[in-house]
Amino acid sequence: MSKYKTHEYDVLIIGSGGAGLRAAIAAKEKGAKTAIVCKCLLGKAHTVMAEGGIAAAMGSLDPDNWQTHFQNTMFGGKYVNDWRMTEIHSKESPDRVRELEQWGAVFDRTKDGKMLQRSFGGHTYRRLVHVGDRTGHEMIRALQDKVVSMGIDIYMEFMISHLLLDDGRIAGAFGFFKDTGKFVVFNSKSVILATGGMGKIWRITTNSWDNTADGISLAYFAGAELKDMEFVQFHPTGMVWPLGVKGLLVTEAVRGDGGLLTNNKGERFMEKYDPKLMELSTRDLVARAINQEVREGRGTEHGGVYLNISHKPSAYVKKKLPSMYDQFLEFADLDITKQPMEVGPTCHYMMGGVSVDPQTQMSTTDGLFAIGEIAAGLHGANRLGGNSLSDLIVFGRRAGSAAADYAKGMKSLPIIDQKEIDEHKDWLFSFFETKSDCPPSLVHTKLQDIMERDVGLIRDDEGLKKVLSDLDSLSQQYKNTYLEGNLQYNFGWHIAISLKFMLITAKIVSRASLERKESRGALYRKDFPKAEEEWGGKSVVIKNKDGNMSVSTVPIQPMPSNLEDYIKKEKEEWLNKQK
Repeated sequence: MSKYKTHEYDVLIIGSGGAGLRAAIAAKEKGAKTAIVCKCLLGKAHTVMAEGGIAAAMGSLDPDNWQTHFQNTMFGGKYVNDWRMTEIHSKESPDRVRELEQWGAVFDRTKDGKMLQRSFGGHTYRRLVHVGDRTGHEMIRALQDKVVSMGIDIYMEFMISHLLLDDGRIAGAFGFFKDTGKFVVFNSKSVILATGGMGKIWRITTNSWDNTADGISLAYFAGAELKDMEFVQFHPTGMVWPLGVKGLLVTEAVRGDGGLLTNNKGERFMEKYDPKLMELSTRDLVARAINQEVREGRGTEHGGVYLNISHKPSAYVKKKLPSMYDQFLEFADLDITKQPMEVGPTCHYMMGGVSVDPQTQMSTTDGLFAIGEIAAGLHGANRLGGNSLSDLIVFGRRAGSAAADYAKGMKSLPIIDQKEIDEHKDWLFSFFETKSDCPPSLVHTKLQDIMERDVGLIRDDEGLKKVLSDLDSLSQQYKNTYLEGNLQYNFGWHIAISLKFMLITAKIVSRASLERKESRGALYRKDFPKAEEEWGGKSVVIKNKDGNMSVSTVPIQPMPSNLEDYIKKEKEEWLNKQK
């Protein structure tokens, strides 16, 4: 290992969002030698873009409890959730939120000093603890301060490009500093993936540039099972104008605080699709409703619908939604206290991901853990707003603690294969040696075109098969990707590497979508427009077997009767509507 700078750790965490930071705190508290590696600067993780709030049954304003939160999450996920993860999440979220407060997070308050909570789609009660519409930023600030105070090692602007294995178990990771291009080996007893989403596979997305499916690909090539990858959430309200910010998130808090959706005829159209919950229906239903209004000619000038909160007092809007007020004023020259916003669906979140143990978050590869958006199970077929932030802190804590325990059980560090590293390094350099006229930006644009065309809100057999064929052709073109320049801050090189992650993940999403022959939650197949009861009892699982993509279905473990009682009535009503 003398060729490369090497660092040794008990727990290596890849990602510095809410999940990664919370995991680091838990691992360090257990006495594990812990490090965080992140592609961006500390404090710039995508969690800061989570605006609306943290879902937790605090009961500040309403008679809320974990059972109702459990019921809402299962219904939102259309009953293919990992019920044990959902139970843990519903029970532990309030304590994790109180913990954030103890570490310095400042939440909005009621007049009598309780945490203020707001309504959100799919939640029975006002459940989201928040700080205006900048909740993710406050969460990151509190967690980051805690991590820094504990002296945890942090490697910023560092890209992990390969996970290392020792006889099938995790041995560490390999990557490079983005500013210098210098390679580094991390020899670690355990690795926690907290890398976030894959939104940059699509052109219209709320996701940042760093969300390039790194963790999914790393886990796949390390032999871990992936499940539920067909379920990709398209948030109903992204900006549609101007083009430069198309897809930028318009928080669900706008609707939670009284915003109304209307078409170009002035009709409050959600009454047709969900007369009970209206604008606060689940995200999958609202997104499809907006899509249908636009397709049938009732959309706005720029291909969206109107979201209007100007009927509320100006001071109320500026206090409750300061980021949204600033965002539209700066980017669209629009005052949301006086004018309606134009919004439309945008790729937002993946419900599927690495298959993990609900108690520990360990994957099927020994020593490899996954948390946050990259972990499957909690959200089922569709995530409820606010559940993502409580997911991060509940399972971040569990994974950090479990990874530390796993590391303690190992007598020595795993063995790293020098040949494996050298081969991967040669691949990293290969982009500068190929002579062609194919820049990585061209491949990325073609990938986004393919996915926008046939792997969006509405899918079918013909389109998905065409996607898989097109992705095979694009993967061949990718092999000829050519770069110029050096390794220092070479954004083209970073995209070229990320394309490996995005191309394989795009195939996984498409293949899983083809396998599930029904519509459920965020997956809508126009050739199978109803949810089928037989599919409610199984998940699609994908794994890398000797370089080939293996696709299978596995049964979902039956729910205990005491939990089944909480959801039985609502589940039966929903299933009857599908017939």
